[in-house]
Amino acid sequence: MAWFGQPVLIDELLFQTKHGIVDQSLHARMGAEPTNGDGFGLGWYDDGGEPALYRSEAPAWSDANLRELAAHVTSHAFLVHVRAAIGSPVQQTNCHPFRHGRWLFVHNGYVADFPHLRRDLMLALDPDRFAAVHGSTDTEVLFQLALTHGLEDDPITALERTVGLVEQTARRRGCDCLVQASFGVCDGSTLWAVRYATEGPPRSLFTTAGVETVRRLYPTDHRLARLLPGDRLIVSEPFSDLPGLWHEIPPNTSVSFEHRGELRDQRPFQPIAP
Repeated sequence: MAWFGQPVLIDELLFQTKHGIVDQSLHARMGAEPTNGDGFGLGWYDDGGEPALYRSEAPAWSDANLRELAAHVTSHAFLVHVRAAIGSPVQQTNCHPFRHGRWLFVHNGYVADFPHLRRDLMLALDPDRFAAVHGSTDTEVLFQLALTHGLEDDPITALERTVGLVEQTARRRGCDCLVQASFGVCDGSTLWAVRYATEGPPRSLFTTAGVETVRRLYPTDHRLARLLPGDRLIVSEPFSDLPGLWHEIPPNTSVSFEHRGELRDQRPFQPIAP
């Protein structure tokens, strides 16, 4: 999940929502795995340039330090990820978000046959980025590939080039070129999100409706009444069952939001082969 908008106490969205991301770590309804207990991560922005990061291999629902942090930290932009390991070890270096400078990166999905593609993809990294890979996940390699392809200048094009490279490498190796890629990228002032799959339906991804629409639909809800224009949530699955509150991001689409949460761009996500 990602929050982008007015400063809020992180606890409000992590623990005080009916079906928030921590509840989803135990009871996901729309994810590939109903339980996501193989670690978690929280990255948030304050007044400094580089975001703060707290990651753990413990389940999100049982980490007392996460509750302590969330109850005392306020932020205008933060990303949270709960993990279900697919083949890679349960360890802190494999937990999202991944960070580079002011950038945060999360990924819901996988690269099929990644162990067979890992060597080729690692060799495609800029040499200066090679040593920055500390874990063993496909996500961290995708992030470093995106940085290699210019993520800091144009995040969506960099991700299109990254996914195009992965698909081309898989085909050359005779592997199933399946990429499941719900990406979240943030630099503190802009938030980018991608929903993509090589074939078939991609993993679910939703954003909240505009504030005026929400207020019109639910004029007596005191929590929703506190929303300001531009406040925005992006989630893998809705936090509540309120009709009209959530808009599904179309398959194979990228969106970007300016601070504070105003939609800047929505366009097709089209991988670019090298």
